Amino acid sequence: MTAPEFDDRCMRGSAPGGGDPEMEARGKRDRFATLARRALVASLFAILTVLSAQPSGAAAPEPVKIAIFDFELNDKSAAGGIIAQDAIDTENLKQSTEQARSMFSASGRYSMVDTASAAGDVASAGGVQHCDGCDAPLAQGLGADQSMVGVVTRVSRAEYTVQIVVRDARTGAVVSNNFSGLRMGANYSWPRGVKSLLRSVLSAPPAQ
Repeated sequence: MTAPEFDDRCMRGSAPGGGDPEMEARGKRDRFATLARRALVASLFAILTVLSAQPSGAAAPEPVKIAIFDFELNDKSAAGGIIAQDAIDTENLKQSTEQARSMFSASGRYSMVDTASAAGDVASAGGVQHCDGCDAPLAQGLGADQSMVGVVTRVSRAEYTVQIVVRDARTGAVVSNNFSGLRMGANYSWPRGVKSLLRSVLSAPPAQ
């Protein structure tokens, strides 16, 4: 190999510090993409940090404390003044009360207040259907925000109605007054009538 041939090959090789222009451009693009990704990640982290520091939305309102008094029977049937309320009537009124308490509680908007300690006061007043709204002050005395009373009116041995009244415990004002209209069925169907009425009552927006 002669010196000129060697020199010629050296001339054709890469010069010190030289490089493929395409490779250099690709490297620049890769570096730019890396910097852009880092900037994006940093921006997202900053946004998430700010959002996490913001106060959350308005807290859900506290459940309304409600005192649901035992359902009572208003017997307007032809035999109402002759045949007294029997054990089956009493049991179905009890089930009606339990149905109402269960549905109010399950709605998530109410918490139950025990009314057992006020039973004597209710009895001495002649029952909630005859005491001119005494359920409100009784409920307030129990620490409730609202009271609820329910009355099943027996129209005949196979017909009845259900009325449910909710009052503000502090003022006695009627919050809601709901009536089922005439329903068919004997005493065993009273809890079902309460369920049907309350399904529509509790699906409505809360009264302001």
